[in-house]
Amino acid sequence: LGFEPNLRERHTCVFFNLEQLGHGGAAVSAAYLKLLRGSAVVDYDTANVAAYCSTPGEVPVVPFLHAPHLADAQAAPLPERPIDLLFFGSMNQRRRAFIERVEACGVSVAQFDQAIYGPERDEYIRQAKAVLNCHFYETSRFEQARVAHCLSLGTPVISERSPATQPGPAFEDAVTWLDDSRFEAFFREEFARPAFFAKASDQLARFAQQDPLEAYADLVGFCRGYREGHARSKTVGEWRALQLNIGSGKDYRPGWLNVDVLARAEPDLVLDLAAPLQLPLRVTTRFGAPLLLEADGLERICASNVLEHVPDLPQLMSNALALLTVGGEFEIEVPYEKALTAWQDPTHLRALNENSWIYYTQWFWYLGWFTHRFEMSASTWLNAQLQPCAKDAAAFMRVVLRKVITTAQERNLARTMRADFGGVDDDVPLAALVTPAAAPAAPRQVALA
Repeated sequence: LGFEPNLRERHTCVFFNLEQLGHGGAAVSAAYLKLLRGSAVVDYDTANVAAYCSTPGEVPVVPFLHAPHLADAQAAPLPERPIDLLFFGSMNQRRRAFIERVEACGVSVAQFDQAIYGPERDEYIRQAKAVLNCHFYETSRFEQARVAHCLSLGTPVISERSPATQPGPAFEDAVTWLDDSRFEAFFREEFARPAFFAKASDQLARFAQQDPLEAYADLVGFCRGYREGHARSKTVGEWRALQLNIGSGKDYRPGWLNVDVLARAEPDLVLDLAAPLQLPLRVTTRFGAPLLLEADGLERICASNVLEHVPDLPQLMSNALALLTVGGEFEIEVPYEKALTAWQDPTHLRALNENSWIYYTQWFWYLGWFTHRFEMSASTWLNAQLQPCAKDAAAFMRVVLRKVITTAQERNLARTMRADFGGVDDDVPLAALVTPAAAPAAPRQVALA
């Protein structure tokens, strides 16, 4: 999906590769392999390592084994579960043919009609008599993460096995293996019979004894050592972010400084840009990086569906103007006031239209601005799918405001509109126009005879 390489300078980054790499494996990008070659990496299968490292011994290999926290004592006994066989994962022609072969034996294979992950997916796994595992690639590399997860949930796994499949010793006696010699016979004569359930229960019990603690301890030691070495060699000082994203959570932008008013959105920095901002600002991000925010320091700010929520929008716009360098751009996306999207969120405070930007681009003096303002760099109507469209079909607006220096004529006009004439000094200091009050006379001393 992409990763900003310079993040490795500010942070101690260790990457865990989950892709099947090498001949016949996943078609990953050149950028991903380059990232792995220049980074600290941990893998789950030694067969992957040669694709990005010439000295395999330098890459820790951590197997997926039993995860006790996934066990559920309330799960139904295997014979009582409503799903016979469950398959989940990416689909290709190879897997489709495998599933069709199973169903030709009279066994139903349940599949999701949409991608489901996390606890919602796990609930279905716990309702299956068994999970069906089929290799995606011709390399037949064992899907260790998927199988270990299902076994830890207490659901047996029936897996394809070819001569190239190398599952590791922990899975040899924990999985029901299928090859061409007994494929049809197994599903027609053995699956879902009492003997199968008895064997599957024994397999789950054996897998529960496979403790990954030793491998994890080695991993923690590797990470600790790498962190100490990284701290000694790190030369980066304060982070001077060039791009700022107002919002986090689903809108998080890697490589940008992501700020949000809500800590639960897990931004890099909890910061309210709708409140007065004292610059320069020196803080530490949530990930421990020292950060310096200075006036005129940012090249780009992005706010996607934020401005309609902000209590003090003029203050936010003033802070954005101060943070951007001349020529820097503020990209804004908001619901269009005449669309249903304008008031669908109960936290919306305002609706916006094409005139909502006039104060920031033309009547800037009303906001106390003088030397700089915004100019409209781009404006686009977007439909509900965020694609460009005509105004009458618009659900959103996207505008790009660029910070510019005000012209002499604009500053002259601003002076006539401001009570202080744009900060022009009085010819005579006010103090000189005020006559100080006469000091009271000193009391007379009278000699008494």
